[in-house]
Amino acid sequence: MAPTEPVGPSADGARAGQQATGAGRGIEHQLDRLCPPAPAGLAVWLPGGHGSGLSADTAHALDRRLHRALAEPVRHMVDAGGGRWRPALLLQIVDLLGGDGDRFGVLAAALELAHTGSLVVDDVQDGSALRRARPAAHEVYGLPAALTAGTYAYFAFDRAIGLCAPDDPVLQGRMREALLAALRAAHAGQALDIQGHRREMDQALAAGDSGPLRRLVLATHRLKSGALVGACCQIAAIAAGAEPAVSRALLDWGAAIGTAYQIADDVADLRGVTNDSGALTKDVAEDLRNGKVTLPLAHAATLLPRPAAEALWTAIRDGDAPEADIHAARDALLRCGAVAASEHDADRLCTDAWRALAPLLPPTPDTARLRTLGHHAVHARRPR
Repeated sequence: MAPTEPVGPSADGARAGQQATGAGRGIEHQLDRLCPPAPAGLAVWLPGGHGSGLSADTAHALDRRLHRALAEPVRHMVDAGGGRWRPALLLQIVDLLGGDGDRFGVLAAALELAHTGSLVVDDVQDGSALRRARPAAHEVYGLPAALTAGTYAYFAFDRAIGLCAPDDPVLQGRMREALLAALRAAHAGQALDIQGHRREMDQALAAGDSGPLRRLVLATHRLKSGALVGACCQIAAIAAGAEPAVSRALLDWGAAIGTAYQIADDVADLRGVTNDSGALTKDVAEDLRNGKVTLPLAHAATLLPRPAAEALWTAIRDGDAPEADIHAARDALLRCGAVAASEHDADRLCTDAWRALAPLLPPTPDTARLRTLGHHAVHARRPR
């Protein structure tokens, strides 16, 4: 496959993901190991030494309480499913670069838990009531419990590193450095997302130029969503002992995939997403209800006639617009070319990053499968 050619829609990303997470290192098993479905001992929750000196009864009671507080809200989302494409990317890269996927499968699960924790926190901050076709964690367990469990999920990676590289402090340090950098970036992106881009939308409409706004939205997406996917790919390269240039290119490609996935989420918010049983996995047009500036809305600032764009924005800007206005805004965004322009941006990001990465990878079927996984993550929710 030529490195700049797009993968066609017939590519079976799900099958490639299953191959990358084969027998002996199944992601579900590793997720259970790090965030068990039932109490499994204080060592799951506490670093060495912090549980010493406790009586057996006290240790057992703390294990039950910490499981209820730290595992159950996250398991609520883990057990609802999810694509699991992030751990599949990590394991595919480890295999591709000649590393030991069985050894590092626990890292893949830890990064999936970090992503799940970020969803739990994001739903609190966005006031989202529905996630993966079930009530969001904070709707079931309350705000304080959801925030604590969601942020705790980031630290599963610390335990995972100790499990897969107990006698290699240099490797541990390099992987921790990569994850901490990604978490810093992701929190910066979340801060920008919470602030929103309303003033910049006002400026785009006044100037008739949405370029600065679109670049700001993309930068926010790259930080909020791209950073953790980039870290997933970078950590895989580190685990496999890749050269720095390969590690950097994989980081950039992963960040592009994560950014494009967030663009796909912006679009899916307009189209609606259902699971295999036909149930909505999240509320349709939630971003419009919140007056949130997404990439399709940024494109619409100049794709719609100026009076229509200004009227649309005025109607939804402050959130809680009437349902008739939400439906009208959604229909306008779907019709004006904003969705197609957003999907073009997503594809360009991925193509450009792959063009830089592909010459550094061996020309093997594993490389083709890696690109298929990335393509599938971005394209899975597009109409066929």
